[in-house]
Amino acid sequence: MATALYIGVIGMGWMGQAHSRSYLAVPLRYPESGLRPRLVICSDTVPERAASSKELLGFAHSTGDWREVVHHPDVTIVDICTPNNLHVEIVAEVAATGKHIVCEKPIGRSPLETAQVEALARRAGVITGVGYNYRWAPMVQYARQLVESGTLGALQHFHGRFFSMYGANPLGLLSWRFDSTIAGSGVLGDLMSHVVDMTHALAGPIRQVTSHKHQYIHERPISIPGRGTHYGAGQPGDPTGPVTNEDFVAALVEFENGAVGMLEASRALVGPKSQFAFELSASNGAFSWDFERMNELQLYRPTPDNSHDGYVRIVSGERYPDHGHFVPGDGNGIGYEDLKVIEAFHFLESVAAGRPHVPGFAEALAAANVLAAMERSWASGMWESVTSLKQ
Repeated sequence: MATALYIGVIGMGWMGQAHSRSYLAVPLRYPESGLRPRLVICSDTVPERAASSKELLGFAHSTGDWREVVHHPDVTIVDICTPNNLHVEIVAEVAATGKHIVCEKPIGRSPLETAQVEALARRAGVITGVGYNYRWAPMVQYARQLVESGTLGALQHFHGRFFSMYGANPLGLLSWRFDSTIAGSGVLGDLMSHVVDMTHALAGPIRQVTSHKHQYIHERPISIPGRGTHYGAGQPGDPTGPVTNEDFVAALVEFENGAVGMLEASRALVGPKSQFAFELSASNGAFSWDFERMNELQLYRPTPDNSHDGYVRIVSGERYPDHGHFVPGDGNGIGYEDLKVIEAFHFLESVAAGRPHVPGFAEALAAANVLAAMERSWASGMWESVTSLKQ
């Protein structure tokens, strides 16, 4: 039996359009699920973008006022893809209606705002989802299965990092991501939140951290709202404005189970294009993964007699979680937006079943607890314990 789910999307930039395409793809990729998303209404502060998104993606309505999305009588799920400074206000209004919520990370400009957003949704009893889409890569899901099975033994070390070059060009546009009044933190919320969430999924809770931040580029060409993305660039001589948040964050971490690790994130290092990667070492094996080669996992599981002692390259395919919904066989790769489709499917499945979704706002808060400890370490220059910000 088909289950219709009625969706409104707020913010029709790159991510809002990606989310919308993902909803449209769910019944094509998961026809047996019976999930039938319906795109009801979209909004954007740039009227032309809202209107073009309506026509391109098949929304029934479009508007320049996000409140019309929240209060549309047919909408049961609100998907928030706006700049970070609007998240608290929008979530508060959505939660008051009892509608379910998807929100891109970070769900708050700061760890404290994230705690506020989580509390609003939890008290309203709504189902929530967060855009930690890298969790859904089939090779990452397989790596998590290896950890949960216990076959790799006890965790020894975890190194996670997200190095993206979107901010490496000094002529890269001064989008809202570089403005602390809109985005809050810089790479801490934008990229390190992904790293911490992945760390929690694979290695478990973190007990304490010591952290450092750095800013490489202090001014950028001013962007025009509604045009391009944070990957765009200006020209020499264009008017510039100040960058007011950090480009790089690193942290040493100690896990609650006693293992140790290192986490890093940067938007300005030259070289890695989009290197979201991790290496995990345990007492009986190890693995590593890199989003730039997302359809591969390097796995180390030596045989008892050591006749096979080295890393093996595992290539993704239909035998691994969700991969077969996109292409059959082995070695036929999937891409970034396919992860957003998997993410959308699993969230809609949770809503249809009436059960809490993972990752939701609770997982976003768990990551924010770690980010808050990193911020405290910047100020103290010392190790800081991870404590709960739950309200």
